[in-house]
Formats: sequence, C-alpha cells, structure tokens
Amino acid sequence: MHVRHAIEFTGEHDVALRGWLFVPAGTGPWPAISMCHGFAAVKEHGLERFARAFADAGFVVLVHDHRNFGASGGLPRHDIDPAMQLADWRRALSFLEGRPEVDGGRIGIWGTSYSGGHALVLAAVDRRVRCVVAQVPTISGYEQSQRRVAPDDMPAYLDLLADELRAVHAGQAPRMQAVAGADPAQPAAYRSREAIDFYLQDLGGADWNNTVTVRSSDRARQYEPGIWAARIAPTPLLMIVADEDRVTLADLELQAYEAALQPKRLVLLRGGHFTPYDTHFPIACGAACEWFAAHLGAE
Repeated sequence: MHVRHAIEFTGEHDVALRGWLFVPAGTGPWPAISMCHGFAAVKEHGLERFARAFADAGFVVLVHDHRNFGASGGLPRHDIDPAMQLADWRRALSFLEGRPEVDGGRIGIWGTSYSGGHALVLAAVDRRVRCVVAQVPTISGYEQSQRRVAPDDMPAYLDLLADELRAVHAGQAPRMQAVAGADPAQPAAYRSREAIDFYLQDLGGADWNNTVTVRSSDRARQYEPGIWAARIAPTPLLMIVADEDRVTLADLELQAYEAALQPKRLVLLRGGHFTPYDTHFPIACGAACEWFAAHLGAE
C-alpha cells in the first residue's frame, strides 16, 4: 500500500514544477525513484502505473511534469528544451534529498523515450544517481530525423526549421504543430498509428493537448544522449529495448547498450516503441523493480 501526494518544487529560473509523490506505507526513510515522461507527454501518459508498482515495492516515487507541460509552470507552453528538462530533473533529485521520507543516499532514476535519453545523460553527469533505468530511450536525434523524414522531403523540412529559427529570433512567438497526426497537410512530430493511439489516449482530464512547438523538433534533432552511455559506469544501468522500435530505433539503442560498461542489463521486448506501457508492461515494470531493488534496496 502507498499514498499519493500532489507536490510542487522549484525548477530552473524559478519555474514551478508539479507532480506526484508516492510514499509507501510504513516507516521510512525509503530509497527513492525519480521518473520523467517522454516527448511532449505528461505524467498521465502511462507513468502512474509504473509509479504505483514501484511504491508498492518499497520506494518513494516522484513523478513530475516537465516545464511548459501539464501541471507544471513555464512559458511558452508546449515548448521542449532538453537542456532545461535535464536541469529541472537535477532539481527533482535535490527535492527528494530534502524529503524526510527519503534516504538521500539511495536515489535512482527512470526515464522513458525522450526522458530515457535524459536518464542516460543524468546518470553520467550526476553521481547522486545510484541506479538508472532507461526505457526505449532516445539515442540520436539526428539519426531519428534522418530515418523519419523521407530523403526527398528533407530539404524542405530543414528549410522549415531554419525559417522557424529566424522568426523566433525576430521576436515572433514559436509556431505550433501537432504532437501526433495522420493528416499529411497538418505538421506533426509523429505520424505512426501507434504514436497517435498513445498520445491521443484518454488521459482522464489531464492538462494536455495535441500541440508542441516546431522548434522542439529542431532541438530534438540536435539531441545526442547516446554518447553518454559509455560514461554511466559504475552506476548500474538497465536498458529496456523494444525490438521493433521505429521511434527511438532499436538498433541505435542496442549500439548504445553495447557501448555502456558494466554493471548493466538489457531487457529486449518484442514489439514497438509503446509496448512497455501496455502489452509488455509486466515485463518492463518487473525488470525495473528488480533492478532498483538490487541496487537501491527496499524495505
């Protein structure tokens, strides 16, 4: 059993970051896990199920919305800057360290998709992280972009990103696109049916809409978290990869895993990028629970 609390802490530049804190029943202090959602998502996109399982396994669990999304503050809305998200996540670790329920020497992180890439970076640069789980993580924004955009469409796509940069630098508000959509006449970050189904699922009234800035895609194209994989050791790394992942690309994830040093473990799932949230949730969640228990301990 556990209790869920609504929490708020301060991110970079005094932005209010909000989310949930799950606290196990009983007497702490407990080891803790900090969790983050993926690209243009919110915590209601499948994270609570993992968080509750981790809390029932004996961990305090913090799940926060990234700045500019969901319950968290920040402007412009629906704008993604990976560097700021990483800086905020480090603030989340400090928040956990200051909680009386938490053993500050036993904190792990769990990231999925875009934040799975963040988890690789954070584990490499912040030694307060004692254990890391990266689920279907972003490895190379450049390679993802090169494969997702057809070669004949790439020049126009790069022109679009450059035009957006000029407009923002001239003082215009960032332009918007859909997060996921099948209509080729409507700009969208994702086109696949699986992405549309995931992002547009019923979120129970959560503060989310199908919108993200165009420049978020430009920043994503420049983001290369996979280069940090070899620098994570000796922090224990669990990587969960879907063998048919066409979003963050299974072959890139496997290459990053091979570059990482021990201690590490790979869990390879059958299916696409979003299967850890549903079809293979028991495997993905169970492996993460075991990894955290082995390296953080749990009462």
